[in-house]
Amino acid sequence: MLHPQHIPNTLLKHPLLDQMKVEMEVMRLDQVHPTASGNKFFKLKYNLDEALKQKHNQVLTFGGAYSNHIYATASAAKIVGLKSIGIIRGELLDDQNPTLGHAKAVGMILQGIPRELYREKTKPEFLDQLRQEFGEFYFIPEGGTNALAIQGTCEILSSSQSNFSHLATSLATGGTFAGLASSLCQHQMLLGISALKGEDIQEEMANLLKIHGIQSKGSLAVLTQYHQGGYAKWTSELIDFIHWFWESFRIPLDPIYTGKMAFACWDLLQKNYFKPGSRVLLIHTGGLQGNLGFTQRTGIKVPNPLA
Repeated sequence: MLHPQHIPNTLLKHPLLDQMKVEMEVMRLDQVHPTASGNKFFKLKYNLDEALKQKHNQVLTFGGAYSNHIYATASAAKIVGLKSIGIIRGELLDDQNPTLGHAKAVGMILQGIPRELYREKTKPEFLDQLRQEFGEFYFIPEGGTNALAIQGTCEILSSSQSNFSHLATSLATGGTFAGLASSLCQHQMLLGISALKGEDIQEEMANLLKIHGIQSKGSLAVLTQYHQGGYAKWTSELIDFIHWFWESFRIPLDPIYTGKMAFACWDLLQKNYFKPGSRVLLIHTGGLQGNLGFTQRTGIKVPNPLA
């Protein structure tokens, strides 16, 4: 089983927070584990337990070339004694890519496939083809979101977070959002900051909660205006904010998920979204492993504590 480290909260101190009479803290899930960090720790925890219970000796999953999920799955599988297979979107695999380089170094078998075929990743017949090629495996979906992942993300919040009025998380496949939604107190609001472009995410999250029988005691809001151009897109304003956040609070963010989440919350603060007396918890879902690869492929430097 994966064992978590202590998860600290960092209180943000800034004149604007004093002026608005708002308290803001960051929950440092990026420090929950050295390699299987952030929300991925919680998503993988029970999936890997189940793989072991079912007597599998390997797991298979899907992801992009710079995927946090691929990095964390490779790491976590090795820790618990399972082999891992990563099916990567795109035929050409770059060994210089730090994400794939790490996955390969800890034993993950990597196979790139064309993007057209990658779209078949949820179809049983395609998974059967992969079983013929690799042998039996325990399947973990792209991004890690399934019922066992949500069982894990339900454990992110504890009674010690019940005094916050607002909680914020980045949002993509929704497993973290769903787990947090199930753990809310009646007086709390959860903000999901979508990293994806478009309004479809609203219906997707509603369906995800319905499928898993989650009726939150608190209030939920999915904000779609902070995607910065779409998934894996960014703006110079976002990059500047990430540097400012690091210089102001010494907390590193990534441009794909947590940067957008923190940018959104700071923008909402400036726009008086949070009433005086609000206590806001920003949930840092990790993803910092991707910063090195981001700089490698774009030439844009971002704070990278893992370098």
